[in-house]
Amino acid sequence: MNTPALFCNQCGQQNSAAAGFCTRCGGTLAPVPAAVLAVPAPAAVSPYGGFWIRVLAKLIDSVVMNIIMVPIAVIVFLVAMAGGRGFRDFGSSGRLPIALIGLILLFVALAVVAVWLYEAFATSSSWQGTLGKKVLRLKVTDLNGQRISFGRATGRFFAKIVSGWLLNIGFIMVGFTERKQGLHDMMAGTLVWRQ
Repeated sequence: MNTPALFCNQCGQQNSAAAGFCTRCGGTLAPVPAAVLAVPAPAAVSPYGGFWIRVLAKLIDSVVMNIIMVPIAVIVFLVAMAGGRGFRDFGSSGRLPIALIGLILLFVALAVVAVWLYEAFATSSSWQGTLGKKVLRLKVTDLNGQRISFGRATGRFFAKIVSGWLLNIGFIMVGFTERKQGLHDMMAGTLVWRQ
């Protein structure tokens, strides 16, 4: 015997027939005709961006960032060579390792700033996500589904460092949490939605 139930038209969650609002997403429930109740409900598709689609979005963003960062690396190297009279002089004085370390640190600093600005501006823009997320029809919102600010997008970016420090467990959490949130999403109070 089938017990009367209502299925949310927003997230597909099965709810009690007496419920007025969905227990998962809070959406208003509409009564389902009795004939439909006898048919098993299809498996609900999560409205959230899951682990693998977000990995693919990150790969797309990595390609974009490499297209941006390789020319910057070449420019930094050429400027250092021109300003430092080449590495010939550094090698004879023993300053070559120091010059190389300085050059690497400068490039890393530029890379971090470039990636931060790319992610923070794109995520807080009307796109609500980076190019990879836009291509895969994902968007980042606050917990109420609203666009996030540049400050929150910045916090989310730097929270990703924490997700990575913990053996990437913060990222792996996306595959196991109900709303597909990584540690960085929880810290920033954000969700990634599928459109």
